[in-house]
Amino acid sequence: MIDDEKIIELFFERSEQGIRELDVKYGKICRNLSYNILNSRHDAEECVNDAYFGVWNAIPPARPNPLLSYLVKIVRNISLKIYWKKKAAKRSSCYTIALEEIEACIADRKTVEEEMEVRELARIIEEFLDTLTAENRVIFIRRYWFAESYKDIAEFVGLTEKNISVRLTRIREKMKQYLIEREVL
Repeated sequence: MIDDEKIIELFFERSEQGIRELDVKYGKICRNLSYNILNSRHDAEECVNDAYFGVWNAIPPARPNPLLSYLVKIVRNISLKIYWKKKAAKRSSCYTIALEEIEACIADRKTVEEEMEVRELARIIEEFLDTLTAENRVIFIRRYWFAESYKDIAEFVGLTEKNISVRLTRIREKMKQYLIEREVL
């Protein structure tokens, strides 16, 4: 498998092989993330293709490092835009459920006062994540960033779905308390 720097060089050369190599290396991760948010293979495929187009337009001049994080963020943002457009329909995706679980821990941001408040909240949540064990941090991120199901997380970490559910409930409670102590909530 080709390394990230070579893929980026292919983009700088404007070679379509760069997109093919990007898909070979990271396509499955991107499609799974988008599918977890949208619950539609067709929509997920479109989002991933749109993300590849976005990467094509951004490189050059950008030289992302790490490439996977850069790509996953683009896929996630595009998927979320589609998700919010379709949300009016019904509670159908794993991502909707994940959002509902965590929204009680985060202040309502329907009218975002300032960018600085959002950044401060992100910083505080990052600090909170640093207080978790590595395993609990993986569980939290896989659920709330990658929108994975309890079943998928359980298989990944070798625990039961019930154990994942209980851990996430406890993590959310700890996070809510952490945010209260820092006067975010």
